[in-house]
Amino acid sequence: MAERNGILAIDQGTTSSRAIVFDTEGVIVASAQKEFPQHYPHSGWVEHDPQDLIDATIETARRALKAAKAAGVHALTIGITNQRETTIVWDRKTGEPIHNAIVWQDRRTAERCAALKAAGHETLVTERTGLLLDPYFSATKIAWILDNVSTARERAKRGELAFGTVDTWLLWTLTGGQAHATDATNASRTLLFDIHRQAWDEELLALFDIPRELLPRVLDSSAHFGTTDSATIGMELPIEGVAGDQHAAVVGQGCFEPGMIKSTYGTGCFALINTGDQAVASNNRLLTTTAYRINGKPTYALEGAIFIAGAAIQWLRDELGIIAHASQSEGLANDADAEGLYLVPAFTGLGAPWWDPKARGAIYGLTRNTGVAEFVHAALDSVCLQTGDLLEAMAGDSGTAQATLRVDGGMVANNWLLQRLADLTGLAVERPEIIETTALGAAYLAGLQHGIYASLEDVNSQWALNRRFEPAISRSTREHIVAGWHDAVRRTLTTS
Repeated sequence: MAERNGILAIDQGTTSSRAIVFDTEGVIVASAQKEFPQHYPHSGWVEHDPQDLIDATIETARRALKAAKAAGVHALTIGITNQRETTIVWDRKTGEPIHNAIVWQDRRTAERCAALKAAGHETLVTERTGLLLDPYFSATKIAWILDNVSTARERAKRGELAFGTVDTWLLWTLTGGQAHATDATNASRTLLFDIHRQAWDEELLALFDIPRELLPRVLDSSAHFGTTDSATIGMELPIEGVAGDQHAAVVGQGCFEPGMIKSTYGTGCFALINTGDQAVASNNRLLTTTAYRINGKPTYALEGAIFIAGAAIQWLRDELGIIAHASQSEGLANDADAEGLYLVPAFTGLGAPWWDPKARGAIYGLTRNTGVAEFVHAALDSVCLQTGDLLEAMAGDSGTAQATLRVDGGMVANNWLLQRLADLTGLAVERPEIIETTALGAAYLAGLQHGIYASLEDVNSQWALNRRFEPAISRSTREHIVAGWHDAVRRTLTTS
């Protein structure tokens, strides 16, 4: 059997770590996945043990590389993609975290964000970073750790501590402490990075009281980040691609032209529209972000973030215990009569375009006939209806209505969901052959740096359609369902 070349993609997500080896044609050769525990110390708080992230990453990488080798594929390089905004601070000398990772979903700094907003700082923050003052992002999480761990602030000022989002933590650990770096997409999610100058911003560092000494070096999304220590994954390999998960999915979906849009469905849902070399300011409370940066040139996007998508199905499975497997959701939703039933999954607040961190989940329209199937239907509907809100906001900001939505992520294997998404948004929905486009995008970024791919056009040629879903309900029916949804959201909001 002739040996082929491949790329290892590490996809470190919110509830699990995955490792996928792709061949150079973008076909999955081997994969491994491992879930890890979530920690909820208080209402609205979400944490991870940073060691769990490392252990799961190393285990899955070793398993995937072993399986790929057995299939005759040899990995040449590594791409990393990661849950964004999640914040870790560690000791530079020992590599030991000084606190659990504070996860992107965490709401503990909501009051701090509200105070900064009330003091009139949001305009500056948005102009520089493209983001809003929300506990979703990293800056107030860093400050919380420095203020709540004994001597942390003093140690940070002395340069003894390092901050990183998950990509940086993985880079540090996998390279044996040799690389303290991030890429422009992850840096863009911290509230500390000027996306126009593509540099850390001293005024923002002062605003959030973050010592400059904590911060990693910022590189392109395709760059040489370091080389793995063989003690970690069993071999030395260059790490040559890094991007936050939603940005990597833009690359994996081939959304390289302005106006192209993708939506990824995992724990949350994130829709991004490519705006080219223009960092378009949103009038609809969307986020302006760096989509990717290659050869020193940033490409920008508008993003809408939904905090709870697949997590709503996990809630039905794990907390309510009314389904045994997420895969049951398709058949149950198809059999349900859920007219007038709405789940607003504000378990960790509401994201775009509402941005209400204090909102909590609610369900409206319960009847004596409401059962398991109806709960599942309402949970999946909430994913589609929230997506519709994002797309409407994007159309308002970009000035152009979209006709097609490219989708990816674990949830899009559900045909019922994608038909419902087409029905409730009024857009054609396209599912690619490879739905693991987040990992695929990380692989492509690494492959570009390694010379496996010559250009983004080379990458784009590999995108292939699996199935297209067209809207199949009337406009009046859609508008009636959406009106009921907006009424449910309004009743859930805590802000005016």
